[in-house]
Amino acid sequence: MTTDETLGPPSGRLVRVGRARIVVHPRTALVTGAVIAVALAAAILAMTIGTMALSPVEVARALFGGGEAAAQQVVQAVRLPRALTALFAGAALGVSGAVFQSVSRNALGSPEIIGFTTGAATGAIAQIVLFQGDGVRIAIGALAGGVATAVVVYLLSMRGRTTGGYQLILTGIGVGAILQAVNEFLLVSGGIDQAVQANVWLAGSLYLRGWEHVATVGIACAVVIPVVGALARRATLMEMGDDVARQLGVRTERTRLALIFAAVLLAAAATAACGPIAFVALAAPQLISRLTGSRSMPVVGAAAMGAVLLVVADVAAQALPFDAVVPIGRVTGVIGGLYLIWLLTRKDTVRV
Repeated sequence: MTTDETLGPPSGRLVRVGRARIVVHPRTALVTGAVIAVALAAAILAMTIGTMALSPVEVARALFGGGEAAAQQVVQAVRLPRALTALFAGAALGVSGAVFQSVSRNALGSPEIIGFTTGAATGAIAQIVLFQGDGVRIAIGALAGGVATAVVVYLLSMRGRTTGGYQLILTGIGVGAILQAVNEFLLVSGGIDQAVQANVWLAGSLYLRGWEHVATVGIACAVVIPVVGALARRATLMEMGDDVARQLGVRTERTRLALIFAAVLLAAAATAACGPIAFVALAAPQLISRLTGSRSMPVVGAAAMGAVLLVVADVAAQALPFDAVVPIGRVTGVIGGLYLIWLLTRKDTVRV
């Protein structure tokens, strides 16, 4: 992943936990902790907004079973699942983006640019248009579509039993373009009701998120993110080149395959829970790396920053004047487009 050349790795402190040795970087730990606190505060703020206006204190009471019964019902049944879905989906997208940027060694590596999000959308649209699927089937279709797309992109991008770098990105862009055409064909070939439902899903939304959506992306985060964390050091070594990583004992292609599979599962789970969300996966790893000054693949930091971006975007969408209703995917698209333009002007954006 790309960071400014002027940024050097922060000094670390070796901490022993039983037989394990963990290197703790004070600046990284402090910044990550602050970002996590911001994410939680933004989630509380998001739960104060709605037809029934609540204060942060009232929200906190309702979360723990206190306050008025109506406030408890609104917070626990409606707003808490929405906030948790945003937190988990943002975390999943942030870690997924960190993996793809590390594997491709390119700041533009992210699941939506490489085409995996489009593949997840293909699976979901097929369920809606062809099989009139419900929420569970749509989620399963999105997961299956994302994984299938990843397999195709991985196989097509292999050169001499290795993949990664520009070949992964360019192959993903090509496959994504084909799948986008397939999506548009499915939309025009289905009925009006199915087309409307599919377009609403494609806009990306946190509206009416329930506990089933929280479970979908929450379980993915709980299972997959620790796996990515365990492979993070190997991924950082691989950024120096496969030859160097092999000399240091890293099984590069197995590690790369495991990381890609994990990242696809995270992106597909987030897409299944709230639809395609643009640019969170692209921006989160870059922002946290610039804040911490670390050159390692950020896992916890990217998860925290992704959660912040998605929850803040949700707050912005709900706080728009004139009661305007804008899907969360459109809000992140506008913000992310501006960020992408800025990123492309940076001299250190692309790294081979």
